[in-house]
Amino acid sequence: MRKQVLVLVFSNLKHDARVMRQVQFLAKHYMVSLVAFNADPLDHVTLFKINQTKLTLFRKGLLSLALVFRIYKLAYKLFHDYEKYLHSILAHKAFDLIIANDVDTLPLAFSLKGKAKVIFDAHEYAPRHFEDKLIWRLFFQPFNMHLCKLYIRKVDAMLTVGQGLSNEYEKNFNIKPTIITNAARYHEVEPSPMIGNRIRLIHHGIANASRKLELMIDMMKLLDDRFTLDLMLITSNYASGQTKAYIETLKSTASLDPRIRILPSVASKDVVKTINQYDMGVFLLPPINFNYANTLPNKLFDFIQARLAIAVGPTPEMANIVNEHKLGVVSKAFTAASLANELSNLSTEQIRLFKQNAVSASKILNAEENERKFKLVIDHLISS
Repeated sequence: MRKQVLVLVFSNLKHDARVMRQVQFLAKHYMVSLVAFNADPLDHVTLFKINQTKLTLFRKGLLSLALVFRIYKLAYKLFHDYEKYLHSILAHKAFDLIIANDVDTLPLAFSLKGKAKVIFDAHEYAPRHFEDKLIWRLFFQPFNMHLCKLYIRKVDAMLTVGQGLSNEYEKNFNIKPTIITNAARYHEVEPSPMIGNRIRLIHHGIANASRKLELMIDMMKLLDDRFTLDLMLITSNYASGQTKAYIETLKSTASLDPRIRILPSVASKDVVKTINQYDMGVFLLPPINFNYANTLPNKLFDFIQARLAIAVGPTPEMANIVNEHKLGVVSKAFTAASLANELSNLSTEQIRLFKQNAVSASKILNAEENERKFKLVIDHLISS
């Protein structure tokens, strides 16, 4: 009889490739119950949809008071009011394993635990998630620290996405997470041919003002007419007015240059085949907080599986991969001018070589390699 596994995540798996890969792997071996905002159907997976909590003005006020006075149980219920509903449909199930994705699912995981083992998958370093924002530091940083201190010592195993985050969790919480990168599944595709001397740049990801996407638009002003840039941006249905205004500003600025397009996103499962038509993936992310400084994102591995050359800023873990596998260029600074300078000096032949190097890298840096590590963690827990 198949073991029972519960996966908890407060996101839409159509745009959450990491957890989608996690669920697909688990479904090969176990009966999986999945709690998420949404996901595509999968065999051996039962989806329990939850709706993202809408923070009305009254609810925001009450949440603020709960956070200020550190009434954290109340704050959690106001921010994530799914517990009663999920207990009514899941409490009768005897899970063997629960995987809690990100710190905000940990209270729910332990309330449903029973005799199950719990794995915490930290996609970010939670206590410093948005440390660049004063409001977040005042209200949510103590809350996240509280959740980490209360629950991390209780988990049976922990995962995270890169070495920088692993080091920080080990330093502050005395636990050494297993590193499971955000590598995409291996794709059997060829690099797309270059078209004349054109260099087609692509960036895909979340549209968020803190990511300074305008830097890549500014970069285009400094590049010659060989270059085009497409931005494939994910926007949330619950995006704030500020975020919506930021996206409109990006669209307005991009419209001034016919070489720049802002395109709608595609489902995470379609990203690699969609971006394979480009020549270079680009990502310039200033290190305005700890997580940005230590990021090793899905998109880097998507670029590799799509057999693209890569252009990034000097974010250490991304730069290490690009340099080690000779996949592209790394700017000397987190500025539009610095990355433009690296790109301007490239020849078509160099880009072809980078794309060919991605063929070799794709066979090493993929989700299948990560699955072996993931399976070792799970087998150890379930067998014990």
